[in-house]
Amino acid sequence: MTTRTHVPAGAPIWMDLSTSDQDASRAFYTRLLGWQAEEPDPEFGGYLNFTLGGERVAGCLPGTPGAPTDVWTVYLATDDADKTCSLATGHGGTVITAPMDVRDLGRMAIVADPGGAPIGLWQPGAHRGLQTLAEPGHAGWFEMQTRSYDATLEFMREVFGWQTASVADSEEFRYSTGTLGGEEICGVMSAGATRPEGSTGVPEDAPAQWSVYLTVEDADRALTQAIELGASVVHQPEDTPYGRLAALKDPTGALVKLVA
Repeated sequence: MTTRTHVPAGAPIWMDLSTSDQDASRAFYTRLLGWQAEEPDPEFGGYLNFTLGGERVAGCLPGTPGAPTDVWTVYLATDDADKTCSLATGHGGTVITAPMDVRDLGRMAIVADPGGAPIGLWQPGAHRGLQTLAEPGHAGWFEMQTRSYDATLEFMREVFGWQTASVADSEEFRYSTGTLGGEEICGVMSAGATRPEGSTGVPEDAPAQWSVYLTVEDADRALTQAIELGASVVHQPEDTPYGRLAALKDPTGALVKLVA
């Protein structure tokens, strides 16, 4: 378990789900993980926060026309969202959502890496983001799938100050980790690589996007419960050096991974 009082710039600080059916998403995650849901905020398009034990653990917002829906977005901490946007555009990225204040909660923006994967930016104010990681019901890992693998790694180094290390580099599987201050914070996977059917690799036609891993006590039991709640299986549970992993699509089709 990791409890954070400060999230360094460049590290994941928040995650939210854009959904085509907020009621269905709300019901699924509260039942599966024991999350509670705050009331949607009409000032911000019906955005709501999920909480666990009084701590905010994720956001959820209704999808909007023309924007990716039924996908998770991961936000990286920044001390200056405007400066980070300028760095992003200077290193082959694009700005999807320009920096804007969210009341006194913080300042946010969304950029895209050279392969088109959205990356949220959060400059915290009163909303400090994710404070607990790798505890049941909390985020356990974050992983970017990109179609411009080498360019994305360089982008993350230059824009967010990551150090990167290759874990695997073959036609079947390309994967690196990003670290800050010696701590692994994220993974980067080539969305163009393929692995044998039934593995936890990325299908060839997978979009450039984030995957979030939610920590559970028992991946098999959680996957069974998820199916009962309307999810579909993407990958059956398998043992790995990082824990027992499974992948599913929630009732609206959003990809989510489980780690025990």
